[in-house]
Amino acid sequence: MTDEPFELIHGSGNVFADFGYPNAATEQLKALLAAEIIGVLDDSALTVRKAEAMTGIAAADFSRIRKAKLARFTIDRLMTILSRLDQDVQVQVTVRPHRVAVNETPVTL
Repeated sequence: MTDEPFELIHGSGNVFADFGYPNAATEQLKALLAAEIIGVLDDSALTVRKAEAMTGIAAADFSRIRKAKLARFTIDRLMTILSRLDQDVQVQVTVRPHRVAVNETPVTL
């Protein structure tokens, strides 16, 4: 380890936005819904096969969600999966103009 000083930068709360991803809000919501699905599977000790039998959703889809491979999933599909896992889903939407912080430094990948 090194004792070099480092700069701590607080994120926006959305890692996708912080790294400049397009559709960052959508990606963040999909990640949050996927995390809830994983939590239900873990809390209920459901394997992907048991989850498939319970919901009618393919085991491969649950495997993709566990691996955070969410490109194939829409928000409504993730919400449907939660519903089939006997979960009530409530989403609150706040709309406001996009603003860039004065001291924000662009991140290049």
